[in-house]
Amino acid sequence: MKQEGSPRDLGYRMPAEWEPHRATWLSWPHNPDTWPGKMAPVARVWARLVAALAEGEDVEILVNDFDAARSAVAVLDAEGVSRDRVSFHRIPTNDAWMRDHGPIFVTRAGGEAALIDWTYNAWGGKYPPWDDDDRVPARMAEALRIPVFRPGVVLEGGSIEVNGAGTLLTTESCLLNPNRNPDLDRDGIEGILAENLAVDHFIWLGDGVEGDDTDGHVDDLARFVAPSTVVTVLEEDARDANYAPLRENLTRLEKARDQDGSALEVLTLPMPPPVYEDGMRLPASYANFYIANRSVVVPVFGCEADDRALTTLAGCFPDRSVVPIDAVDLVFGLGAFHCITQQQPE
Repeated sequence: MKQEGSPRDLGYRMPAEWEPHRATWLSWPHNPDTWPGKMAPVARVWARLVAALAEGEDVEILVNDFDAARSAVAVLDAEGVSRDRVSFHRIPTNDAWMRDHGPIFVTRAGGEAALIDWTYNAWGGKYPPWDDDDRVPARMAEALRIPVFRPGVVLEGGSIEVNGAGTLLTTESCLLNPNRNPDLDRDGIEGILAENLAVDHFIWLGDGVEGDDTDGHVDDLARFVAPSTVVTVLEEDARDANYAPLRENLTRLEKARDQDGSALEVLTLPMPPPVYEDGMRLPASYANFYIANRSVVVPVFGCEADDRALTTLAGCFPDRSVVPIDAVDLVFGLGAFHCITQQQPE
């Protein structure tokens, strides 16, 4: 049921990712255009993710039809994944990027949840068709029987990051791109985010990483790991195309303040060596991790930088296990674990 009034007016806010989840939502991969020649190994990556998530929360998986559900079950069973906390929902999708085509959940005092149904246009109209993806939030609201808000603007979940206390982190290269909301300037976008997510303070970064087809989603760049602590990726090779933009983002974070005017603690993650497939640079980044109830699922790429990234993130989450999962096949689709997940707060 569509709600009257803004989420903020009605007492809702977007919790931080580390706050307790009732479930994580996924869309099962099925589009061979996204992972040509890699659908079988990518499905196994999904299964390993499900295994890590189900240790601490329910896992809700969208599938296009009964055959897709049966195929997913076969992969989960073959990988030895318990299905005790796994449920399937027949909600068709064009692709599998739940973070972006799914809703954002908001909650208010007493535990009542609602979802925000943003408009989805496949990252600025890049990958038609996207009609089924755009309908995902409405169909999830029907399945969950919870209220839904429709701001009427384009937004992907991977383009924003919140600390749960009033601060939102995003990028100019994405949210100010005219292929999303050409009639909105920075002030207009901030106003919409404030009314829908109950945030008051904004930190804007610049450009994204090489190979990122989302125009610079923040979840490949910098992430909150505590209300006033951010981890951000940093390229050490001055000859690399990522070196200058990532240094610029680091400088912005070091100058930034949180909603209370306090400086942020800024930690750095390495970038892996460039990952290529068929001559194409892929957006491999350790920042694309996902914080679950009992674990932090981290993409790894079979290189020395993996250990440094895992050590840093383990120090940020001493109450969770850090679960590395090889993401070389997954990132061929131009995203990683944060891109394919969406948390439903408890």
